Amino acid sequence: MSTTPDATGTRHEILGIVVGFFLLSTAAAAYEIAPASVLPVIQESLGLSASAAGWLVSIMYATAVVTSVPIGVVLDRFSVRRVVALATVALVVAGGWGWYAATAGTYGWLLVSRVLGGLAYVTFWNAGANVVGSAVPTEQRATAVGVFTASAPVGFALGQFGSPLIANVAGWPAILPLYAAVAVIGVVFFMLATRRRVPGVDAPAPDQAALRELFGSRAVWTVCALCFLAYSLYLFVNTWLPSFLASEFPISLAASGLLTALFPAIGAVARSTSGVVTDRVFGGRRRRVIVSSFAVATPAVVAFAFVSELGAVVGAVVVVGFAIQLVTGLIFSYIAELVAPAVRTTAVSLLTSVGLLGAFAAPIAAGAIIDYAGYAPAFFAAGGVAVVGVLLALRAPEPSRV
Repeated sequence: MSTTPDATGTRHEILGIVVGFFLLSTAAAAYEIAPASVLPVIQESLGLSASAAGWLVSIMYATAVVTSVPIGVVLDRFSVRRVVALATVALVVAGGWGWYAATAGTYGWLLVSRVLGGLAYVTFWNAGANVVGSAVPTEQRATAVGVFTASAPVGFALGQFGSPLIANVAGWPAILPLYAAVAVIGVVFFMLATRRRVPGVDAPAPDQAALRELFGSRAVWTVCALCFLAYSLYLFVNTWLPSFLASEFPISLAASGLLTALFPAIGAVARSTSGVVTDRVFGGRRRRVIVSSFAVATPAVVAFAFVSELGAVVGAVVVVGFAIQLVTGLIFSYIAELVAPAVRTTAVSLLTSVGLLGAFAAPIAAGAIIDYAGYAPAFFAAGGVAVVGVLLALRAPEPSRV
């Protein structure tokens, strides 16, 4: 699924592609994070420990880590429209299957249904990041991809805010099929926009020399490591902040879900404006944005260990949410500027795999720390992750945007 300079889409095609992939990714992200805001309810109804409950979120990332690159290969060699349509069916089936398993109290089958959902999620993400970036001129890539990546925090905000409300009305298992169903709307937009062609995409696959250069690139692996750290912080906060707020402050689970939804909500702004920020404020310098973001996030995430007022929590959520998600909004166009056009899909798939490894590991590791020592040490550990991000970003390359 490589790109050609003269193959950008028309205005209507681009709009339909962006809206379609935005809705597909939003649906998958909401389905993905939905259990996080009701983890205490899930733990009680299924009799799970914190670590076991965390697996309901992490299993989707584990699936993406293993399957991202193979799915990238599939997207390189087969019809994007067909693969995206199959992924939509998979997500809807996963939602219904998850509802049945959760209602029956079968944790094992619920976990397996989330694996199927993870396959759909990584397909939407890899296809969307590449197709959206390929459908527009080079100078608009960072902005277009940034807008697409904002779908993840929008979906997370929807999942964090809506799940407790849905659970109160229809029971927590209902969150799974309801969010998955949103993907049907997205796939309709995408199919209509690409009924003549998928702009920016052609058939030739990268040769072995190009792939060897990609997988041997120090610059590529540095950016992948930064993505790992950013997603670790992102999922740590998203997964455990609701439980932290409910246990440390006299508020309901619904209220804690509302406050946590602010984290991905501010991220929607950060991601969608990441291209503008790096071009207008930092003169197109990607590395400075990454360094600054991790530097700002370090004290803000540690501050959660000390706050005793909800107002301070809100401030920390806004700062961490904007800083970390500025990185996750920029990094998918960043890596595309470091590699040859023929391997951009594979590079995005590799970046997704490594980044989601951090997203997979963080909720489980944090759950273990919380079970053993409480929330404060977990926030200190997150601060350490952010410091590593600063040090690594200082060694990252500055790309030439071609």
